Amino acid sequence: MNIAIEPLLVLVIGILILLVPRFLNYFAAMYLVVTGFLGLMHHKFT
Repeated sequence: MNIAIEPLLVLVIGILILLVPRFLNYFAAMYLVVTGFLGLMHHKFT
């Protein structure tokens, strides 16, 4: 089973921003770090 992580991550962060909007900067920063890390890992192994 192949699950795409990025859309799931975006969904979770979007819900958390709706629930706690004052943490928008932290959620955006975490998203960018995780997306960048996953992108580097993808390019490293292929």
